[in-house]
Amino acid sequence: MATPSDGDVEQKQAVSSSKAKKHDSGAADLEKVTDYHEEMEIVSQDMTDAMSHLGDKIKKEKAARAQREQELAKVKVRKEDVDLVVNEMEIPKFKAERILKEHNGDLVATLTALTD
Repeated sequence: MATPSDGDVEQKQAVSSSKAKKHDSGAADLEKVTDYHEEMEIVSQDMTDAMSHLGDKIKKEKAARAQREQELAKVKVRKEDVDLVVNEMEIPKFKAERILKEHNGDLVATLTALTD
């Protein structure tokens, strides 16, 4: 039987040391993945917080808009005023009613707002 030469022993040691290096680099790669995953958890929590904040803001805006519509529905406008605004400003009836209601039925304020 032949005994391994010094060259063969050195080659085997080089191969085993490269395997050890590969194993170490795998641990470093695993650490990078773990760090990335932790960052993603933080980002997803931030996204959840931002979405809930945005949802709350939208709900408040809808509630304010609904309240404004209720207030405008209470304002009474005269049919003659609506007809005058429609004929003079050449706008649709629903828009004339809306603008009159926004100005509390004040014809002069409505016409002034439309001409400015």
